[in-house]
Amino acid sequence: NTKIAANIIDASNIKAGAIGISELSVGGVAAGNGVFTHNTHTFRNAQRARIEAVTVGAANVALDFANAQMFSITLGTNSNLNRPSNLTVGQSGTIFVVQDGTGSRTLSYSSVFDFVGGEAPTLTTTASAVDRIDYVVRTTSSIHAVASLALS
Repeated sequence: NTKIAANIIDASNIKAGAIGISELSVGGVAAGNGVFTHNTHTFRNAQRARIEAVTVGAANVALDFANAQMFSITLGTNSNLNRPSNLTVGQSGTIFVVQDGTGSRTLSYSSVFDFVGGEAPTLTTTASAVDRIDYVVRTTSSIHAVASLALS
């Protein structure tokens, strides 16, 4: 039943000067998808990303970049990595590409993926092999990518 003054909060925002960083509980905000854009941040603890597992049994793979920034794709057939949905400029992450127990699977790429040297990598085709593609979304039509092959 406490009224909050208009200079502290409006319909959707807490005013920047209303609270100090020490008073803000990030854990409470994270559940509400809070976004902090006003300062550079120094994290006191390690930051971790969830790896979204994707099993591929179809000709096309469509990743949703709103779900995660790290993906593990297990190939069960030859496939094409389509243009991901929900591209956000500046997002970066990793796509692990894993061969199933059979191996010999190939992966082609949407033209939105720009690989070093202008040439898409040829994956390791050994059964259970793991390759890694690191990416940065430069624009909504250009994802810069680098592949590290034959990791395991």
